[in-house]
Amino acid sequence: MTRIPVGQHSKGDRQLADSAWAFPLVGAGIGAVAAFVLLIAQLIGLGDWLSALLAVLGGLLLTGAIHEDGLADTADGLLGGHDRDRKLAIMRDSRHGTYGVLAIVLSVGLRAAALAQIGDAVHAGLALVAAHAASRAVLPAAMSLLSPARADGLGATAGMPRPAAVFTAAAIAVVIGLTSLGPLHGAVALGLAAAAVYAAAAFARRQVGGYTGDVLGAFQQIAEIVMLLAAAAR
Repeated sequence: MTRIPVGQHSKGDRQLADSAWAFPLVGAGIGAVAAFVLLIAQLIGLGDWLSALLAVLGGLLLTGAIHEDGLADTADGLLGGHDRDRKLAIMRDSRHGTYGVLAIVLSVGLRAAALAQIGDAVHAGLALVAAHAASRAVLPAAMSLLSPARADGLGATAGMPRPAAVFTAAAIAVVIGLTSLGPLHGAVALGLAAAAVYAAAAFARRQVGGYTGDVLGAFQQIAEIVMLLAAAAR
């Protein structure tokens, strides 16, 4: 989930599925790094917008933009393909088309705009931690409720997280979200993010029959964007 090396994942084992409970903790760490970048940028006087963009960039550098890549491939495939096989083929192509480029631009722009709207470095930093944690916690649930769309690739080889891992990931995300954003604001943000990912999952199921690694990346991006937008709402 990041560029930080933590051991090799072998094809066909359950390492990824068995570690699913920790996804929101990894997300919280990524959010904390992005929050630190935002704080430093504001302390040296760069202003809300530049600080927000640099915070998003910090997260991108740490993750290698893996989820943004998934969002772009998913947008190209689901919106550009005419049938299931063509959609999956487009998603596997490493090149990005118009839909993919627009998806990345909108993702970065909406997140930066939400952070700039929050303004205050402390509140924006807490929103980053909550959004990154919650957006990773939706992935175990999606992997449990949806079927892999193809027989190979990340979706098929990662395995299905156990119910305890799904529940633990969700519980950790709820605690972080409510603590970071406050009980009411946090509950609203978490609820909206869950609803958005549920809608996206239903759409993916109709389009390609389930999820791929790219689709999981799109789910993470959708949840993160919605969490930040909800945190910015007044």
